[in-house]
Amino acid sequence: MRSVWASLLVAAGLAWSIPANAQRVAELGAHALVATASPTLAAAGLYAAVRPATRLRLALTAAGGTADGHAAARGELLGHFLLNPTATEGIGAYVGGGVAGVLGPDDDGLAVVLIGVESRPAARSGWALEVGIGGGLRLAAGYRWRRIGRY
Repeated sequence: MRSVWASLLVAAGLAWSIPANAQRVAELGAHALVATASPTLAAAGLYAAVRPATRLRLALTAAGGTADGHAAARGELLGHFLLNPTATEGIGAYVGGGVAGVLGPDDDGLAVVLIGVESRPAARSGWALEVGIGGGLRLAAGYRWRRIGRY
């Protein structure tokens, strides 16, 4: 299990160090997640992401909650391909995938595949909804604040 968490940390560090040729977007947010594998995990936590390219987002999430009445935690490292990254109004869609690590009654490493929608992907903030697989059916909802520009 340690190798999954170490891989998440190394990949997150690499994601933040990718050089920018143009403006970048950094995102911070809060999210809630349910994964229906046995035991079902319900968790809430933090979301952080960077967009090193216009259509690419690298996201890291950390959440704590319960699974089968016991304390549990889940971390994810995800890549998103944005279908409408420059929209300041309306809804944008994306597809994504990556890895997750779960600590709790059943420690596990998982592959994650998802589709998502978000409001105003190029605006300063907006909500997001995701559905996918990774530890059973994976449902997530959150709110993201964005810093747009060089940093």
